Amino acid sequence: MIKVSASLLAADPLWLGESLRRMEAAGADWIHVDVMDGHFVPNLCFGTGIVSALRSVTALPLDVHLMIEHPRRHAEAFVRAGADWLTVHQEACDCVPALLREIREMGARPGVSLKPSTPAEAAEAFLPLADLVLVMTVEPGFGGQKMIPSTLEKLSSLTEMLRGCGSSALLQVDGGIDAYTARDAVKAGADVLVMGSALVTARDPAVVLRGVRAADV
Repeated sequence: MIKVSASLLAADPLWLGESLRRMEAAGADWIHVDVMDGHFVPNLCFGTGIVSALRSVTALPLDVHLMIEHPRRHAEAFVRAGADWLTVHQEACDCVPALLREIREMGARPGVSLKPSTPAEAAEAFLPLADLVLVMTVEPGFGGQKMIPSTLEKLSSLTEMLRGCGSSALLQVDGGIDAYTARDAVKAGADVLVMGSALVTARDPAVVLRGVRAADV
């Protein structure tokens, strides 16, 4: 069954705890935490303190996405803070294989992410080492963007590549996912849908989740 990772980037920062409780009650599978440094992406958002605070109040898996330069310097701190899944960008690190191994040794599930302009082939060497491959379907850094349709082709390519190498890694998409675009993403091979504003700010997120999960046909 398709999994939904609720992105707290879309939440009111004054009410993160309340947003988390709403996502739990609605039936979200994971909580997605975007970490931004203002360098790799033009925004600043969240850190180890937020991850630790969230960890203290939820049993849901914390899906932490590092959109930062030099992720190797900070990976251990985020795992210690409570990240269950820790995803790093292929474009931000020249030692991705080593870092994925280190994340696993630290006790978290390693993931690798690709920006929209990065071809699927850029991740081919890392697929056997990753438990999750994240395809950014918008330019990373800001929420509320519309999904870039051409990224679905990359998603399909990665689906075939994962099958070809016998990997059981989950394929995740992040950016512009709602009840309508979810169907196309699932058709292209997505296993995990990151949902921000379409879910977190919805009047009834449980209804949104039911509609999204109906895409898993």
